[in-house]
Amino acid sequence: MIEIRWHARGGQGAVTASKILASSAIREGKYAQSAPDYGAERAGAPLRSFNRVSENPITLHCLVLHPDIVVVVDPTLLKTVSILEGTSENAVLVINTDKTPQEIRHMLNVKGRKIYTVNASAIAMEEFGKPFMNVPMLGALVKVIENLVSLDSVKEDIKSTFGKKVSKELLEANLRALERAYREVKGE
Repeated sequence: MIEIRWHARGGQGAVTASKILASSAIREGKYAQSAPDYGAERAGAPLRSFNRVSENPITLHCLVLHPDIVVVVDPTLLKTVSILEGTSENAVLVINTDKTPQEIRHMLNVKGRKIYTVNASAIAMEEFGKPFMNVPMLGALVKVIENLVSLDSVKEDIKSTFGKKVSKELLEANLRALERAYREVKGE
């Protein structure tokens, strides 16, 4: 079982991205959960969302306390939230930043852990002119955990999630952002 914790701010779409990931895993015959952790916070307040994905039935129904993967959608949270909490030295970090993985390692003084970075903010602004980094971060995550879910499954779930809610142009922009982040994510 793989456990994932997302860090973002309200309104940035991390809960939606977490749901799409779970749906994509289920589409591929796996077992998956998606659970947000927030209260009545306003847009902009820090929040967490969680995923579990497994080849076998999942019997845990609680928050993820020891994530295998941590996804940081909003880079400002690196200075205000303990993103390493509960992680082992084998954990994977996927961070939205214009910095390299080595710069993040030095900035956070991180030992162990694999670090991946992608400039999801720039991708979002270039593709659809709004700071919604959830879909680019989902693309980066899919690349990092390539054998967990396929990019094609995520594309199908994005189409079914957003297809009737947004214009065709915005849907296409989201798919381009997903693919760009998938290609542009860098790790060490």
